[in-house]
Amino acid sequence: MIQGIKHIIFDLGGVLLNIDYKATETAFLELGIPDFSTHYSQLQQNDFFNDLETGRISQADFIKGMQDVAPQLQLSEAQIVKAWNAMLLDFPIRRLQLLQQLRLYYDLVLLSNTNEIHEAAFNAILMAEHTIPALGAFFDRIYFSHRVGMRKPDQEIFERILTENEFKPEQTLFIDDSPQHIETAKKLGIQTIYLTDGMTIEKDIFLPKQ
Repeated sequence: MIQGIKHIIFDLGGVLLNIDYKATETAFLELGIPDFSTHYSQLQQNDFFNDLETGRISQADFIKGMQDVAPQLQLSEAQIVKAWNAMLLDFPIRRLQLLQQLRLYYDLVLLSNTNEIHEAAFNAILMAEHTIPALGAFFDRIYFSHRVGMRKPDQEIFERILTENEFKPEQTLFIDDSPQHIETAKKLGIQTIYLTDGMTIEKDIFLPKQ
């Protein structure tokens, strides 16, 4: 663990929640949309998805936009929502236990690029798996991009977190699985841990004392 840390900012997908972007691509492919991956990926999105993640368009707008991509398919709202949520997998219990333990010693903040459709879905997963209704049970403060109107890797969202919570960047640790998000945090003096493929917080970062 990096020394001098008082505050920890966690990413959600790929850090706390297991995700599989390919699953959503496959789900849309099965619905008849063959080029979904050209529009959306972990590293780059077009403005349509950015607008969803920053709350500039609603769930209804998103559904209509996806239907308009291939109007001949006559896709229902339920079909689109199911395919969009296919990437969301599970919350390993050990990660949730770690959050409970860490909160005894650190300020914990959640920072996620997400959207209203996914928020409803991952809360439902959390409830079904662990009978916990929402992630607020584990954090002092939560910043969802669609709620605050800002998203990573934009510098403004990191500056807002530091200012609103009176965090000193050198005493703050940010954990994320996207390199572009890590780079922005580093520029502000925030300490970082980049989770590369195969790394997990329970296996590689927060290890039991020997």
